[in-house]
Formats: sequence, C-alpha cells, structure tokens
Amino acid sequence: MKAQVYRKYLEFGVLCLLAFGLLWWFGRQLDWGQVRQAVKHSNPYLLAAAIAIVCVSYLFRACRWGALLRPLGPSRLADLFAATTIGFSSVFLIGRTGEVVRPVVLPMRDPRVSPSAAFVTIMIERIYDMMAVVLLFALNLIWFSPPPALQDDLSRVRIVGIGLLLAAIFGVGWLIWFRKKSGTIIRILGNYLTRWRLIPKRLTKLILRTLEQLAQALRVLTNVRELSETIGWTALLWFGIAVANLLVLRAFGLPFGFSQALFVLGWSLAGSLVPTPGGAAGAFHWATAAGLVILGVHRETAAAVSIVIHVVDFGPAVLFGFFYVLRGDLSFSRLRALVSPEAVEHVVEDEDLVPGDRPEIKPMENAVGH
Repeated sequence: MKAQVYRKYLEFGVLCLLAFGLLWWFGRQLDWGQVRQAVKHSNPYLLAAAIAIVCVSYLFRACRWGALLRPLGPSRLADLFAATTIGFSSVFLIGRTGEVVRPVVLPMRDPRVSPSAAFVTIMIERIYDMMAVVLLFALNLIWFSPPPALQDDLSRVRIVGIGLLLAAIFGVGWLIWFRKKSGTIIRILGNYLTRWRLIPKRLTKLILRTLEQLAQALRVLTNVRELSETIGWTALLWFGIAVANLLVLRAFGLPFGFSQALFVLGWSLAGSLVPTPGGAAGAFHWATAAGLVILGVHRETAAAVSIVIHVVDFGPAVLFGFFYVLRGDLSFSRLRALVSPEAVEHVVEDEDLVPGDRPEIKPMENAVGH
C-alpha cells in the first residue's frame, strides 16, 4: 500500500517537473513585456464571448454523457454537469489522472447511475472525441491554405490525416462488430479466463462485467436515433470549442478564419495529450504557439494567444469545480481520495450494493480534516 502511495507521488512529482521544464522551454526566449502588451490590447468582449461558449460546451458534454448513459439507466442533467466540470477541473489541477474523478463523482451524486456504467461511457465518449478531432483535422486539410513555407510539407500532413481517419473508421467498425457479437465474445473469454487460474476471480469478474456494460452502452452505434443524438451533441460540442478559439484569435486582431482556427485547435489538442498537471501545462502552450507561428504569427503574440486560449478552455471548469467545492459537494481531501487506484477499483467493483449503500459525498463542514 505504501509503495503504491509513494509511486503515485513520485509520478506526480515527475510530471510536475516535466511541466516546469516545458514552461521554461516555452518562455525562455520570449520578451514577456511584449506578451503582456499583447494580452493587454486584446478585445475583452470577444474573450468574454469565448468563455461563455466554452461554458455552454460543458453543458453539451453533459447532455451527450446523459445520452450515452441512457441505455444503461437514467441520470440527472444537473449531476452530469456537476460531475463533468468537477472532472475537468481535476484534470487541470492534477493532470490526466484526474480523468477518473468524473465517472466516480457521478454515481456518488446520483445513486441510480452504475459506477461501471459511468466508466464505460467515458471510454465511449473518448472514442467520439477522437473521431471528431480526427475528422475535423482531416477534412480541414482539404481546404486549408497553408503559408508558402508549409506547402511542401502539407502533402505529408494530409497523408497522416487520412491515415488517422482510416484508423478511426476501422476502430468504430470493430466496436460495431463487438456490439453484435458481444454475447459470444464475452462467453468465450469468460470460459478462457475461468480456466486460466493465474488470473484472480475478482479480476475476471471485473473484466467480464466491464465488457457487458460496454456492449450495452455501444447500443448507440447500432440505434439510429441514439447515434444521431450523440453525434449531434458531439458536433455542437466541438463546433463550440472551435468558435471559442476563433473568437480568441480575433480578440488578438488576427485575421484568421474557421479553417485556421481548426488548424491551431489541432495543435492545441496534440499538446493537451501530455499528462502534465495544469491542463497539460507547457505542452499545450508550446504546441498552440507553434501552430500559430507556422501561420506567420509573431512569436510573442503567439505565446500570448496560447496562454489566453488555455485559460479560456480550462478556466470555466475550474471555476465551476471550486463552486461545487465551496457549496460543500466535494472537499479537496475527498478529491485526492477519489483518484487513488484503490478507490477507483472499489467503486467499479461495488456493483452489488443497493443504491442507498453507496458512499455519499460528505458536506464540506463534515469533510474537512478527513
């Protein structure tokens, strides 16, 4: 137990050092006076509009999550929104390990939601997001007009985009096949795992239960109405994020259109994959600024834009997360406990409890000091 705790803190410390190193690399040759001036002269009304759109995008994300959960049971939109914003604020504060907070918080707020169902639908949500990003990136390259210096490399970038698109389509096809053949696959796998005594029975039960929940949740891929609804929410979500980023670019006086905004968004998303605390701090800024520099933006202005886009994309979730913490829905000590591997395993496995037996989130006054 102690070894796992020490390893967790060691990993977090290494990621913090990586974040500091990337931030140093990002700002080591910048004229920070010019960066401040660029931020100072940005249009506050356009930035406020971008923040409002990002807030609405979290609502879209919560609605899509509810649609994905519907085949597995009912859920309340207010709880979905709270769990979504708390989860993304955790991602900002502690890095990608905070991803587990969202599917843990929702069943604690709404006992009707199965913990394993929440985890499985988050996996499907990531598939939707991956498909949306790859599709936007690949299609945008068709009409994207790069600077002259990028003309020679664009053909190779297009090949990469088409390859990613084909891989994503193949992955979705495999999931549809798994949904149709899930009964047979799970039965064969169950017989194999049962005979293989090296795998603990608890782990076998957990794997099979997760696959059963995944097969049930994947009904959205074979149900036209549910598929249309989830695709619609995904389109609204990413259209909103792209528009918000475009407004930030326009706030700095950059004469870019939607195509350029999508190009920069692709770079930002690539940087956000680095699991450093602070919402991929350092990597997000470096990647976003690099995409802007390719488009001919001055280096200091590109740095200023990357910093503001980072705040616009993650700031609203952090504010909502603090709101729920101050209201007493969740304490910081409870938040740290939720991301431990032991807590996640316990919640996912605890499927046989009746709803009233599941642990509730303690009010703030009772949670402090625990």
